[in-house]
Amino acid sequence: MPLSDVRVVDLTRVLSGPFCTMLLADLGADVIKVEAPEGDPIRGQGAVRKHLSWYFAAFNRNKRSVRLDLRQQEGREVLARLIQGADVLVENFRPGVLARLGFDDERLRVLRPSLVTCSINGFGSSGPYRDRPAFDFIAQAMSGFMSVNGRPDDPPLRSGVPISDLIAGLYAALSVTASVLRARATGQGQRAEVSLTNALVSMLAYIASDYFETGSVPPRSGNDHPISAPYGLFATRDGEIAIAPPGDEFFGRLADALGEPGLKHDPLYATSTARVANRARINAIVGGKLAAQTTAHWVAVLNAAGVPCGPVYGVADVFCDPQITVQEMVLDVPHPGHGIVRMLGFPMKLADTPCRVRRPAPDPGEHTEEVLAEIGYGDEARAALRAVGVI
Repeated sequence: MPLSDVRVVDLTRVLSGPFCTMLLADLGADVIKVEAPEGDPIRGQGAVRKHLSWYFAAFNRNKRSVRLDLRQQEGREVLARLIQGADVLVENFRPGVLARLGFDDERLRVLRPSLVTCSINGFGSSGPYRDRPAFDFIAQAMSGFMSVNGRPDDPPLRSGVPISDLIAGLYAALSVTASVLRARATGQGQRAEVSLTNALVSMLAYIASDYFETGSVPPRSGNDHPISAPYGLFATRDGEIAIAPPGDEFFGRLADALGEPGLKHDPLYATSTARVANRARINAIVGGKLAAQTTAHWVAVLNAAGVPCGPVYGVADVFCDPQITVQEMVLDVPHPGHGIVRMLGFPMKLADTPCRVRRPAPDPGEHTEEVLAEIGYGDEARAALRAVGVI
């Protein structure tokens, strides 16, 4: 697999960090999840069946678990030895916590000059907010992301999923793989950092571009698109349909499919700028046409015409859709002692080295003995560590 010769020491918990290391593990990395004696907090969160959190299981597949008390000096010595044999260290403590444990950048370079260290935090390790606690909701609020979600007359609205955790995890995994390539070429590791807030700021896309150019921010537009019309959700005879015809060419296809070819020549609607200025009028025309037939009818007709569209699915609908089934975006993973756990599949489709589930999410400390033996702790040494509660 692409990362099968990469070993990752994973000090993360909850979501952003575990998502990053799950991606690395899905690509073949040997991820050693180092947990405090009480375990990752999400082991007890979400839907729990047979003492297993499916939330935890979904984000910690393909990893090995070591329970290690880093509050004890002996525990930190074990971590140092783990680092000496690793390519990557990932942590999502607040800035400065890893250094207070005795692993600042200077010591990490001594332990392993080629080590890639990736830190995920709320605001970054510099600046006036570096020490503030932050979770996804705070990042959504302070990045501007929440301010552009929702309808014009409603208050700012968060994303329904923890979007900053997930985007930060993606950026972190990309930073790690890029840095490992560099380390393999030069022998020199480096520190990579991703913050939840920066991750979401980077997603402001055309909203930021327009603000930089005009100095103004478009109001919240709900399901309408700030710079394109008609665009959004429209009622059909039996439900709703999402349509997204960007630009004049796609609008022309829509007009033809609706049986209104004259719309594309009407000065009120002939250009994107004109349609945005007359959004209410063009939405009413398009909405009136769409309301006359079923969602299934329009999905077939509009797709045949090359107009991007689709039904509005609930979560249950998504996992019944034949396209999602063919794409294997749902996996049934056996977990010994816990039965079958259903989880999301792999969005990365690699032709020759596909992602796969090599091991289910581990029980707490399931691989402690195995991993410590690999780094040179014999039977007596492991027994001594266990006796004092380090492992």
